[in-house]
Amino acid sequence: MAQPLIKKDDDRDDEDNYSPFLGIEKGAVLQEARVFNDPQLDARRCSQVITKLLYLLNQGETFTKVEATEVFFSVTKLFQSRDLGLRRMVYLIIKELSPSADEVIIVTSSLMKDMNSKTDMYRANAIRVLCRITDGTLLTQIERYLKQAIVDKNPVVASAALVSGIHLLQTNPEIVKRWSNEVQEAVQSRAALVQFHALALLHQIRQNDRLAVSKLVTSLTRGSVRSPLAQCLLIRYTSQVIRESGNITQSGERPFYDFLESCLRHKSEMVIFEAAKAITDLNGVTSRELTPAITVLQLFLSSSKPVLRFAAVRTLNKVAMTHPMAVTNCNIDMESLISDQNRSIATLAITTLLKTGNESSVDRLMKQITNFMSDIADEFKIVVVEAIRSLCLKFPLKYRSLMNFLSNILREEGGFDYKKAIVDSIVILIRDIPDAKESGLLHLCEFIEDCEFTYLSTQILHFLGIEGPKTLDPSKYIRYIYNRVHLENATVRASAVSTLAKFGASVDGLKPRIFVLLRRCLFDSDDEVRDRATLYLNTLGGDTEIDNDAKDFLFGSLDIPLVNLETSLKKYEPSEEAFDINLVPKEVKSQPLAEKKAPGKKPTGGLGAPPSGPPSTVDSYEKQLLSIPEFANFGKPFKSSAPVELTEAETEYAVNVVKHIFDTHVVFQYNCTNTIPEQLLEDVIVVVDASEAEEFSQVISKPLRSLPYDSPGQIFVAFEKPEGLPTSGKFSNILRFIVKEVDPTSGEAEDDGVEDEYQLEDLEVVAADYILKVGVSNFRNAWESMDPDSERVDEYGLGPREGLSEAVNTVITLLGMQPCEGTEVVPPNSRSHTCLLSGVFIGGVKVLVRLSFGLDGAKDVAMKLAVRSDDVTVSDAIHEIVASG
Repeated sequence: MAQPLIKKDDDRDDEDNYSPFLGIEKGAVLQEARVFNDPQLDARRCSQVITKLLYLLNQGETFTKVEATEVFFSVTKLFQSRDLGLRRMVYLIIKELSPSADEVIIVTSSLMKDMNSKTDMYRANAIRVLCRITDGTLLTQIERYLKQAIVDKNPVVASAALVSGIHLLQTNPEIVKRWSNEVQEAVQSRAALVQFHALALLHQIRQNDRLAVSKLVTSLTRGSVRSPLAQCLLIRYTSQVIRESGNITQSGERPFYDFLESCLRHKSEMVIFEAAKAITDLNGVTSRELTPAITVLQLFLSSSKPVLRFAAVRTLNKVAMTHPMAVTNCNIDMESLISDQNRSIATLAITTLLKTGNESSVDRLMKQITNFMSDIADEFKIVVVEAIRSLCLKFPLKYRSLMNFLSNILREEGGFDYKKAIVDSIVILIRDIPDAKESGLLHLCEFIEDCEFTYLSTQILHFLGIEGPKTLDPSKYIRYIYNRVHLENATVRASAVSTLAKFGASVDGLKPRIFVLLRRCLFDSDDEVRDRATLYLNTLGGDTEIDNDAKDFLFGSLDIPLVNLETSLKKYEPSEEAFDINLVPKEVKSQPLAEKKAPGKKPTGGLGAPPSGPPSTVDSYEKQLLSIPEFANFGKPFKSSAPVELTEAETEYAVNVVKHIFDTHVVFQYNCTNTIPEQLLEDVIVVVDASEAEEFSQVISKPLRSLPYDSPGQIFVAFEKPEGLPTSGKFSNILRFIVKEVDPTSGEAEDDGVEDEYQLEDLEVVAADYILKVGVSNFRNAWESMDPDSERVDEYGLGPREGLSEAVNTVITLLGMQPCEGTEVVPPNSRSHTCLLSGVFIGGVKVLVRLSFGLDGAKDVAMKLAVRSDDVTVSDAIHEIVASG
């Protein structure tokens, strides 16, 4: 329904959000599109209708095949108009409608005519449209014109051809690669935009040839690039060559690094910043090599342009993580930015100062930050809180002022994420700085008096139950905890009851008082609160002494994942031997997903359908494999993957495969289901082609004798591989069998059958198949317990991404490791993020990974990867996986 008209004079605020296209309907616009067929064309009205059509398309409106075809044919009639504005709109709508192959012919002649027109605007736009809608056949016909356009004197035409070449390289690379000479000539163009687009296309043509890229960069760094945009591109390509060639600090000549340093003296601010950023991002860069880059960034801090100030302070913020001393010279300039009108600049300045400041400057910084915090949004406050936490860990003697600051802002207004960041920071400081425990716990107790978030209240109460009894005077926390029994919701009351019980169990002097308080909870209105109070009263007040295991389970910080405890209890069979909680594994193992079932099918038994409960799936696979004599000498499987579908849903035969990884073998278990009632399949095998997996050699194939309707069966194919290595490869699969018709009345199959085969999807063995997802309960402790000499650190460019979340998920999938402490979730609008992963590499080697991601303005993602493991060769292997992935 159309929106009511808004008078611009009524409310000035409404003008900003007013759109003349609000509420337009597709049907009405399609009716208006009939104006394209009028004998006397109204150029202005036609342009308005095309604008509405483009608006609908960009808003996600879909056109049916008939609607799109009608609009397309109508639009082609507008080529007879000589109006320049209308012609540009025609080009746009043709690109958006993306006509089919048989329709393209209708407009090709008009576009080719425009491509040879004397009007440069027509030529440029016609090239763009033709290259967007054409296929390989037509492209060969117009290739000659495109080559001429690349070296055209008009920069608009040349840029249009070059940009089209960049797009075509994805679909017709062989044709575009033939344009190298013309593109090379365009790189020498005096037009800035042409040189920029030509360099981008030339690099993409050569990007898979490392030597060719190095030669290109070497030739261009000698001074033939005039365009600032192209110079920025060249700086990025130079950085790439440096990263791929190794260390920049090698002795002798360093032409690439010297080129970057020379760009710091360029007349364009854009080039200067790009060069400074490139130098700071280099691996193994020293403080001496950073100095010229830091100097120009320091000058940008006092620039009148907000974008330069922001770029400089953000780059310095990143440098401060690895070279804080190199940034200290900029501290005075950054202190002046704390009062900057742009809150993003001010936040980055503060966090950088917190990273680079010394112990004597902490108090001064805290005074400046206190006034600043009330003026910024929660997302910026969280960044500041995390920086303050790091500063406190760096200077533990300053914990009082920093803890008081965190406590004060905890009482101010703020959302859940902001308050959680503060609580998490206080908890970390309590754990890592013993002197901060008493004051920190009291600050948390004062906060839960007015805390409006149930989750935070329960987490604080749980933490109090662990740390409170260890303090010098545990009794002072009882009042705060017991107040929660009266004033909060049922979830918080139940948590408070458990916390009280932990104090009673851990501190003998408090036991009588706790006993009285718990008896009062027996009259609570909530079942959970009453049940917990009853349980703890019976445990604490019984005549018999508390069993140690029960005490640890109910009142201690039981360092056992509940999912592991549940699995062990389910496996336990009653016998004379008591259940031993010490035998429960303390590491979290992620289990394969339950096998997918075809729609409309009820679950069936058999080996091909492992139990749906995840805890028993791995055991089911292991028992199944060990029961097959051919696999007996393979040993115990290291990992079994989730089922990978090799057929689409609702096909004649449903096949998925589970990859079983052994130390020296890989076994493919093909789970097959015949979905045709009138057929019986016999002598069913899977023919596997391993020509794209050269390091694998097939050793065993175990076919399936018979596959009746709706009765799953399994086919096994085993390959030998190099021992203990993450060997990858691609396998093509064909299902071969003999088909016999089945009489629907008697159910009997015919004697004679027909040989047939069914093409399955390809299957890949990837590096992630050799890493088991195993979580750790405390990542920091696990990290520090590993040998620092096993650590390997490197940085990688992940290229343009939609956001950090996509980059994080891509790397997690690539490595196949277990995210820890919820770090796989990236907060909205984050520009940086740290993700923690853990796992076990084939051979039983524990691996921990720290991933630090950063996003720049162009949505390019950079990643720093730090790996520690029980075996240094595994740390190197993880880096190889990322580098080759």
